[in-house]
Amino acid sequence: MKKMFTAVALATSISVPALAAPETYAVEGTHTYPRFEYNHLGYSNQVQRFTKTTGKVVWDRAAKTGEIEISIDATSVDTGYALFNQHIQGEDYFDTAKYPTITYKSTAVKFDGDKPVSIEGNLTIKGVTRPVTLAVTSFQAMPHPMLKKDAIGANATAKIKRSEFNAGKNAPYVSDEVTLTIAVEAIKQ
Repeated sequence: MKKMFTAVALATSISVPALAAPETYAVEGTHTYPRFEYNHLGYSNQVQRFTKTTGKVVWDRAAKTGEIEISIDATSVDTGYALFNQHIQGEDYFDTAKYPTITYKSTAVKFDGDKPVSIEGNLTIKGVTRPVTLAVTSFQAMPHPMLKKDAIGANATAKIKRSEFNAGKNAPYVSDEVTLTIAVEAIKQ
């Protein structure tokens, strides 16, 4: 009887899949670029980016849960024109002297099957925090071919109004609505 109980216990432990644990990924700053797009005087849509981003992603594949924390150095804004970089770092826009960092922290991640499709969270610009939902337009999880570590990557987008973050100068001539897009890659720690 004791041998039979041991055999059943062993068989049960083998057939039950191991539970996955949350995995932490560090944002890879050389392949992560938040961008923002706005209409300039009705002539064209301008696209600018930030070049310094850090953060982490915690992902539990089995539980289909995730957490995202992104920190953007607002002084790294890159318009392609140094004088304009300084202009939008001024008080009327990012006010980087007082608020050098833009942050996004998730509150919920929604999945469709194994892939995230939206991320609810709080965006903070100029000390103002507002809820923003990012739509995930692509997601990939696989071993990084050069680093030989697990990696994830995604593209996500949302629309915000800059006036809601005390950065609405020149609206409506320069559009109040801004499209945020982030291309992010992260490496498993």
